[in-house]
Amino acid sequence: MTTDSAAPFTVTVQPSGRSFTVAQDEAILPAGIRQGIGLPYGCKDGACGSCKCRMLSGSVVHGTHQEKALSKEEAAAGLILTCCAVPQSDLLLESRQVTAANALPIKKMPVRVASLEKKSDDVVLMKLQLPANDNFQYHAGQYIEFLLRDGARRSYSMANAPAEGQQMELHIRHMPGGKFTDLVFGSMKEKDILRIEGPFGSFFLREDSEAPMVMLASGTGFAPIKALLENMQQKGITRATTLYWGGRRPSDLYMDAWVREFASAHSWLTYVPVVSNALPEDGWTGRAGFVHLAVLDDLPDLSSYQVYACGAPIVVDSAKRDFCFLAGLSEDSFFADSFTSEADKAQA
Repeated sequence: MTTDSAAPFTVTVQPSGRSFTVAQDEAILPAGIRQGIGLPYGCKDGACGSCKCRMLSGSVVHGTHQEKALSKEEAAAGLILTCCAVPQSDLLLESRQVTAANALPIKKMPVRVASLEKKSDDVVLMKLQLPANDNFQYHAGQYIEFLLRDGARRSYSMANAPAEGQQMELHIRHMPGGKFTDLVFGSMKEKDILRIEGPFGSFFLREDSEAPMVMLASGTGFAPIKALLENMQQKGITRATTLYWGGRRPSDLYMDAWVREFASAHSWLTYVPVVSNALPEDGWTGRAGFVHLAVLDDLPDLSSYQVYACGAPIVVDSAKRDFCFLAGLSEDSFFADSFTSEADKAQA
């Protein structure tokens, strides 16, 4: 292992074999992102645990983080948070979500707000027009970051599959007091110019499998799931898929009609909407309770499945724990994009 305090440390990630360097006193995650390595993350501030991975060799010092993101037991078992772990030596990590060496290029570009459509009281469907003379490639399920004027960033998943010349669709939930979402729900208008960077993320369909799939979404976690479904339609992928979409109230399933129409046109998709806190005036007669428990009720044996989960950390974390422990799902078959509690993704 390297011990020269003046030299950068080398981080290698298995099983992809990707390597990158980390400067002195720099955390692993920002160094990897800067060099085009698609490490998973959500909040970047030690709160959500999305960047957690296993350290096979080497040593790190963790900066400030919440215990819910990395417990003492997990740390003792060799897990680290790349967003706040600073290498003290060369490292060998294990993260099966790291993108391959031929990953799509990360680019910065201006975009124009093409339309803003309210889908519910607190969700806006935003469409962005990409520059006509530029080519922005992404995998369905990935996300972009808005670059705000004060240097802050806000991240949102693309809600449509990539297509030539097509606008980019995002689903944005209003977080009162949020720097970006207050703007979206307040003064933002069509033709405004914004700046984005991306694509980021390792949440995309693994097409080398024929395993049946469960897609699990909570709230606007439906956005990247919608992109995956459209991508399957584009490519003629007909793997048996069941979508469980959960919300507190029926209005949280803000594109319920779209999903029902899509499912009726594609025999490979089954749709199960689940509501946890319906009120009498909602007139809800469908499935009730927590969305991941609905999956377990229907599919007590998930050993032959792949699961794609997106939404609030409590939903994603509970799903992974219970699916793997109770239903026999392999951890390698659970793919997730976990938003932080501050907003639909990253921050408000």
